[in-house]
Amino acid sequence: MASGTIDRNGLLAQFRTFLDADAVLHDAEQLKPYECDGLTAYRQTPLLVVLPETIEQVQQVLRVCAAAQVPVVARGAGTGLSGGALPLADGVLLVLAKFNRILSIDTANRSARVQPGVRNLAISEAASEYGLYYAPDPSSQIACSIGGNVAENAGGLHCLKYGLTVHNILALEVLTIDGERLSIGAQSLDAAGYDLLALLTGSEGLLAIIVEITVRLLPNPECARVLLAAFDDVGAAGSAVGHIIADGIIPAGLEMMDNAAIRAAEDFVHAGYPTEAAAILLCELDGTEGEVTDQIAHVSALLEACHATEVRVARDEEERIRFWAGRKAAFPAVGRLSPDYYCMDGTIPRRELPTVLTRTAELSEEYGLAVVNVFHAGDGNLHPLILYDANKEGEVEQVEELGAKILELCVEVGGTITGEHGVGVEKIDQMCVQFSAAELHSFHAVKSAFDRNKLLNPGKAVPSLARCAELGGMHVHGGELPFPDLERF
Repeated sequence: MASGTIDRNGLLAQFRTFLDADAVLHDAEQLKPYECDGLTAYRQTPLLVVLPETIEQVQQVLRVCAAAQVPVVARGAGTGLSGGALPLADGVLLVLAKFNRILSIDTANRSARVQPGVRNLAISEAASEYGLYYAPDPSSQIACSIGGNVAENAGGLHCLKYGLTVHNILALEVLTIDGERLSIGAQSLDAAGYDLLALLTGSEGLLAIIVEITVRLLPNPECARVLLAAFDDVGAAGSAVGHIIADGIIPAGLEMMDNAAIRAAEDFVHAGYPTEAAAILLCELDGTEGEVTDQIAHVSALLEACHATEVRVARDEEERIRFWAGRKAAFPAVGRLSPDYYCMDGTIPRRELPTVLTRTAELSEEYGLAVVNVFHAGDGNLHPLILYDANKEGEVEQVEELGAKILELCVEVGGTITGEHGVGVEKIDQMCVQFSAAELHSFHAVKSAFDRNKLLNPGKAVPSLARCAELGGMHVHGGELPFPDLERF
């Protein structure tokens, strides 16, 4: 829909009938802070920004937009890295930052009801007095909101053992584009009907607006200790990851950093990393004191057999926290090395780690762009950071091309183009590489079942079949698209 066909002033007047004046932003200066999320390479000023604070107000916003056929993009804390919350010039940006209350903590059922604007870390902080915590811990957990975590199915350092967001939520309250309220999931271990909870998790705001989340809480482990292993070869570090898992040990966290990331994090946080190492692994083991002691001995022996040049265990809780602080600060630390960086997010089978790291290094050399590797090694979720300078002509395009090749490499070895950051606008073309026309058609059919007029976050996550045909990356038979209703998608 062209922005010229929308009655902006009429929308503004309608919103002001049920929202406070400071909850409807319309001046250019007010709109500027909302032009992008954490992926700053893509920017767009929204038509209007609304900041409701009750579910009833969100329902009214959606009903107004649905009646006027105005697109709606939901936004949480804005920390996303795929452009999922990128506004539309002809759309309303629905900001849920005021939904920031923890509604209840149920210690008997080990769960918490929270609003979508609650920070990830705040849940664990609130639950800590009961000896409980919320397991998924993205590196941005101090700032990112739980609603955004659900929308992107975020992971974190401890997702290897404890799962992604989808494995740690029990129920959702959502609103459709028409303002209808739906309850998805249940407090019990299973809910009747289709598994819509899994469908909504990771749906990137295309299907519904999340207004409440019930998360699963876990008891704090009796003991948690971290081993740091240094390697003089990145491939050897990658191979060690597979050996640990293959030996039947599932660490609470298993992270890898290459030399550039090690140096950047050490300079920034002073975590105590060996700066001459080609790569390090951080392996956290948790459980009872006896279990952890036995596993530390076992994993240490495995790492030494995999040619680690150094293996050491955090001396105390303070050093354990410092080791993780360096890893969690890796992204901002790398930001000090270059004017800009592009954070990728692909996932591969663990056995392919050495191959993909080697090929990524070759691509880095080919394009003349440095790539820093920081990732969740245990589950094969890669986060290559491509360093560049957006002020240099043509460099953004080169970065996008290199990033696309890395993602396509992930697919080639049996992986996927995203592990936890979502598709958004960043990876939408690579969706054409990973999925067939029939699969994409099914995705669009699901979208239409929830949002027949395609008003919720249009243009994100799922590409049109026509777009894929133009790119030449979609799997079709005989060169013809199999669906006569292509123009609907």
